[in-house]
Formats: sequence, structure tokens, C-alpha cells
Amino acid sequence: MKTQVAIIGAGPAGLLLGHLLKAAKIDCVVIERQKPNYILGRIRAGVLERITVDLMARLGLDARLRAEGLVEEGFNLADGERLIRIDVANLTGKTVLIYGQTEITRDLMDAAPERGLTVIYGVNDVALFDIEGDAPYVTYSLDGAQQRIDARFLIGCDGFHGPSRKAIPDGVAREYERVYPFGWLGILADVPPCHHELIYANHDRGFALASMRSHARSRYYVDVALSEKVEDWSDERIWDELAVRLGPEAAANMTRGPSIEKSIAPLRSYVFEPMRHGSLLLCGDAAHIVPPTGAKGLNLAASDVHYAAEALTAFFQRNDNDAVAGYAARALARVWKSERFSWTLTKLMHRFPEDGPFERAMQVAELDYISGSVAAQTSIAENYVGLPV
Repeated sequence: MKTQVAIIGAGPAGLLLGHLLKAAKIDCVVIERQKPNYILGRIRAGVLERITVDLMARLGLDARLRAEGLVEEGFNLADGERLIRIDVANLTGKTVLIYGQTEITRDLMDAAPERGLTVIYGVNDVALFDIEGDAPYVTYSLDGAQQRIDARFLIGCDGFHGPSRKAIPDGVAREYERVYPFGWLGILADVPPCHHELIYANHDRGFALASMRSHARSRYYVDVALSEKVEDWSDERIWDELAVRLGPEAAANMTRGPSIEKSIAPLRSYVFEPMRHGSLLLCGDAAHIVPPTGAKGLNLAASDVHYAAEALTAFFQRNDNDAVAGYAARALARVWKSERFSWTLTKLMHRFPEDGPFERAMQVAELDYISGSVAAQTSIAENYVGLPV
């Protein structure tokens, strides 16, 4: 098979890029290791910045997003006693949208056949070749048969564990990583949210987050040591811990119910450079991971896709090699700023094992400062709603 662009990975980043390229009349094929039902079964984040919403609108795939998404004009930081509201709408003139990553993926997946986007699911043994030249190709097996796709560019949207990043030679690779000493224990339940806006809580007992997927489905988290096991946390134990950490106002409005899903997700900050090598471009988790504090993961992938689509369109429509050459610098500038915000918010809202009374006092002082400073709240709001692309 021959195409102009071969995309590895059919998560939201790969599908979004595929749709953008097809809209620009650029031939592309997407390959994916998993089957569609597995992809749609993954529980992921649901806070969308303007860049993600705008890309869906540009493609004309935002009808369900607009109808079902919840507009969020602000969010809250809690210190165990009070809620400190960050009025994102008034401070920035913008809002975010609550709409699950799974739903974004479903919308992109469902639209693929009618838009002529070829997506091949269930592939194995994916390998990338000749990425330093002008004729790279990717091989894979499907139903026991070996297959090959020849392309002008390969795009790695295959996540942290995929083969794309590993195809870049060690001699040019640079990795930056911070592994956090805790994970987020999450519970999903069909109960109304305890608050109409997200709450990030810093309590003496640890971090908690109250979020939602809809008016009738809630997602909560508490941070736990990496040694903890899900089976040791009953629903009742999680609800009890949430009620303490989120503070009295949230606890008074919290509805308890049986969990639909429970899991522990480890946290890390990770950046890989370069995000382009030869004819290979990396997008999303293939190049960077952010802790979920601040909800940047999906939105960073969307901004990568935006830059990649612009670069590839310039190359194929105007023979602009400089656009592709400049992709990594443009993407990384936004990646590092988002990494900074997620890292800062993680440090502010979590208790680290090495922290003592002084570090705890600094967190309390910082939250108190934020509560009375419009400048501090504006800085947080600007980063939360999404920096310009």
C-alpha cells in the first residue's frame, strides 16, 4: 500500500490528524494495534481546551460535543476548609468544556468511513523503517499476513509504549522525566457531581479531585502510595476519604453510589526531544506525558496535531520543507509550558514523602496568596484554559 502519510495509532490524536489531513485532500492511512471496542472502553480525561473544541468544529464533528458537553466557566482549589474559585471566564474571556475523551474518540471513529479515512485495527508487530530518508515505510502483521505501507511521512500517535519514539536513534534522543511517588486512585460512578465545577483539593491527608462526565456521572480521585492496591479500597473507603479531603462544603453535597470503574494511575512528567526526526513526526503521548493535574494530556496532543497538520499541509500543497522542519520547535514550546503548569499544580496540591512541616506551610501560604490575588488567579486561569497555539 502507498500513501502520503501513514499514521501509527488510532487514539484521539491519530484520528484527529487523519481527519484534518483528509480535509486538506492529503492521502493518509491510520493503523492501530487495538480493536475499536477496546479503545472506546478506556476511561480518560474530559476537560477540553479551546484548541480541541475548535479542531472538532473545523471538521464539522462537534454536534454531539456541543449538545452534550458541559461548559465550565471556572474551577476550584480547596485547602481543606474552603473553596478558592478561579473564575476562568471573567479572567480570560474563555471557557473549557467537559466532554469525555472516549466521546471525542467515538465521534472521530464514527465519522471515518463517511469521510474516507482508512483506519486499520488489530495490527501487530509494527515496525518503522528508513525514517531518515524521503521514502519511509511501516510494516505490520494483520491476521497472520505481513503488510507494508510506503509513505512520504510517518506520524507516531501510538502513545508512550508504542514503537514510533523508539525508532529515533539514541544518539539524537533526549529524555526528561519526573516520576512521582504516588498515583491517582479513581472511581467512576453514576451519581450527580458534588459541585458544578471541578475541585482540586489539598488536605493534610492528601490530594483529592472532584470532577464529572455529565450531570449524572461523576469521576473522583484521591492520591495514594504506589504500593497501594485497588482491591484494598472498597467503595465505602474511597467515599469516606473523599468526604474528608474535599472539605465540608463538597462533602455535604456528595452523593455516594457503587463504582462503575476503579483504577490506580501512576503519575509522571516526561518529554522526549526531538519530536521530529527525518520523515517521522511524534504527536501526543508518544512524545510527552503530563500528570493529570490540570487536564493537559489530550489538549497537548490536539495542539501537536494542529501543528503537524499545518506543517504537512504546507509541505504537500506548497512544497514547504521549512514547515515540517519547524514542527518540533513549535510543538515543544507549548509542551514545555504545559508541563510547567501541570508540574506546578501537582507540587502545590500534593503531599510528597520528603515534604516536612515547612513544605506544608508553603503550600498553605501559596493557596492563601492565590485566594486574595487577582494576578495569581489570572495566571492560573490562562494556563488552565489553554495557552495560545
